[in-house]
Amino acid sequence: MNRLFDKLKPKENKFFLLLHEMCEIIIKASDLIIECVKVTTHDDAVRYYIQIKELEHKADSVQSQIFEELNNTFITPFDREDINNLSSKMDDIMDLINSCSKRIVLYNPKRIPENATELAVLLRESVGYLVLAVEELDSFKKRPDKIKEYCAQLDQAEKKADDVYEHFLIDLFANEKDAIEVIKLKDILHELERATDASEAVGKIIRTVIIKYS
Repeated sequence: MNRLFDKLKPKENKFFLLLHEMCEIIIKASDLIIECVKVTTHDDAVRYYIQIKELEHKADSVQSQIFEELNNTFITPFDREDINNLSSKMDDIMDLINSCSKRIVLYNPKRIPENATELAVLLRESVGYLVLAVEELDSFKKRPDKIKEYCAQLDQAEKKADDVYEHFLIDLFANEKDAIEVIKLKDILHELERATDASEAVGKIIRTVIIKYS
């Protein structure tokens, strides 16, 4: 009987704490990927990849904890499907950051263009707004406008990233004569661009939550 009552008790703090933990992991990874795309040696790339990979494992663990809590909790702070989608999409950001660093190590390109740093910085900016939006979730019914503002900033960061990626492609196809390098660089930067897309997608999920409860 006590176990049943435990399941019926709201566990809002637990979900928010886990989401915050996921945010902290992604922030650290987005800082590392900025450094990773600036590397000039393969050994340095490997060093950053190892650190990012460790964070990716931590994010997977948090995602698993959230899923377990959703299965064991009857009362959630908002729709359990939205919580699952939110944490899953946040985990996607971490996976894409890891994928980018992994490709740098595997492909070992001759050089990484400045566009990669621009994209990584925009990703970090995007993740920063994402963190602020998630931090507001525990009081979103009181201050929905604040979250909407952060989500709008997520949209802007994603659009900037799209522009950077498009200009990178134009320059790459116009000036890079080595077809293998074209493939390598396009794939590496595409993962960064996809990470900003995933970050914007988190904002869309948060907007959905606000609409449902407004």
